[in-house]
Amino acid sequence: MGDTSVKVLITGGAGFIGSNLAKRLLKENCEVRILDNFSEQIHGTNKSLDESLEGVELIVGDIRDKETVSASLNGIDTVVHLAAETGTGQSMYEIEHYEKTNVLGTLNIIEHLLQKENSVKKIVVASSRAIYGEGAYFSKEHGEVFPTERFEKDLTKGAFDLRCPHTSEFLEPTATKENAAPNPLSFYALTKQVQEQMIIMYSKILGISGYALRYQNVYGPGQSLSNPYTGIMAIFSTLARKDQRIKVFEDGKQSRDFVYIDDTVNATWNCISPERQGIGIFNVGTGIPTSIVQVANLIVKHLKSGSEIEVTGQYRIGDIRHNYADLSKAKKDLSFSPNVAIEDGLKEFLDWAKEQPIPELGFKSSLDELSKIGLLKKSSS
Repeated sequence: MGDTSVKVLITGGAGFIGSNLAKRLLKENCEVRILDNFSEQIHGTNKSLDESLEGVELIVGDIRDKETVSASLNGIDTVVHLAAETGTGQSMYEIEHYEKTNVLGTLNIIEHLLQKENSVKKIVVASSRAIYGEGAYFSKEHGEVFPTERFEKDLTKGAFDLRCPHTSEFLEPTATKENAAPNPLSFYALTKQVQEQMIIMYSKILGISGYALRYQNVYGPGQSLSNPYTGIMAIFSTLARKDQRIKVFEDGKQSRDFVYIDDTVNATWNCISPERQGIGIFNVGTGIPTSIVQVANLIVKHLKSGSEIEVTGQYRIGDIRHNYADLSKAKKDLSFSPNVAIEDGLKEFLDWAKEQPIPELGFKSSLDELSKIGLLKKSSS
């Protein structure tokens, strides 16, 4: 590859988002290096890159190892920092593991950037909508409000919706802007907030470009189907393929902003592109909320599954009720607009999933662990 091409390191690049981003970077004539430890929870026994990533340099190593990180950064122009543990529920009891991977791993990158002899001119970090907590809501009397959390005394009664902190009226969720104050409600969310703040702070100090992308719920072909913390698309589709009961927490009306992998890659490339310089924090989503029970119904319908959908009334400590992205800033300053509606993206994902071996799903054991330590509970309604 020529000397004029951008040299990009993707930490965690063998994963779902990273491998799709690497394909795009190859098309953009970038030189691509991947650092990944091939975590068994995500990759199973696989320890190699997809065949479509021929030409990508692979370093098998851990983001927590300072020397490995430093070696992977040699000669790199742009870093895309995706390496992280991502399970909201799991983070509440595997605290040290999440702290070392997400926080100390990021510190290893920054310590390399502080060396005088380094070539990095830009860093893009994968943040998360989780840092907002509940995000923005609308009150008829007070306009936009930001309730901090839901209370267990309400959840145990099956009162899952949020009330105005001023009047106790029920609130309507609204799109959350990037200037909303962070309010992480899980340890995972807290580590993502720390990650993005470190990257933005040191980018300013070092005079390099720095971007934090607050990804919403990313899904699509290629995502892990066996990881019990990988998201409801994978979990529900696996259960549906087995015609097993799909259990939905709370009343099923809680919603998320599901963004297709191609749109996620487009937003990320817009930050990597050599033409873009500066500092920025951006939401990456669709700006459209979809309820969890709606997702379950779409999956069952598309797969023609015999699965029954059970709304359980269970709730997890640390879960939020609603959150979806306001994309005004991303459209204006990042030239990002999503192209894939959830019905179309879900069809692409499920058509791909049907061709994959049905995995053994450790979802039940993960719920048993949460229940054992008091983080999964049942409402009385």
